[in-house]
Amino acid sequence: MLEWFTELLTWIEHNPAYAGWVVFAMSLAESLAIVGVLIPGVVILFGAGTLIGAGVLDFWTMCLWAIAGAVIGDGLSYWLGHHFEYLTGRWRWFRLHPDHLQRGITFFEKYGDLSVALGRFFGPIRAVVPLVAGLLHMPPRRFYVANVLSALVWAPAYLAPGMLFGEISGSGDWRQLLFPAAAVGVIMLAWLLIHRRQRR
Repeated sequence: MLEWFTELLTWIEHNPAYAGWVVFAMSLAESLAIVGVLIPGVVILFGAGTLIGAGVLDFWTMCLWAIAGAVIGDGLSYWLGHHFEYLTGRWRWFRLHPDHLQRGITFFEKYGDLSVALGRFFGPIRAVVPLVAGLLHMPPRRFYVANVLSALVWAPAYLAPGMLFGEISGSGDWRQLLFPAAAVGVIMLAWLLIHRRQRR
């Protein structure tokens, strides 16, 4: 599959006019229930970020496409859970992997509304939490607020590493990584401290 993604990124590089649609499709697929577990859309976003850093693609345009795909993908998953909860017992994938659904339920019960925003950044439950939010009848207004706000952060956050790689590959100055790496380290440390305090 990675070989297919590499070919797709090469195609995007030569056909930048269609890049937005590809980023939109991958962001949507990565956010869909079940489908998101199988499709590593993050690879395409990293590749798109690399092309942004190299000056082939425009950051804001790709960011908007990624946000739109993520919001619609999560919205569809929520809608499925909200209106077709009986399907989860019939889907073969859930029968084969009951732990995925249970992890999503546990995560949602632990973090509540915040789980919709946090879940977008955690690979194993990324594509299950919106479905669980629908299954547990989270109010639509609260869901879509968390959905949109988290997508506004998620899209640039997932494009940024590729952008840095693209810029550094062109300039050859690896010292440019020091500040972003320090920023990521501070964010992770803050998250761990907050999480530990909440548990106490």
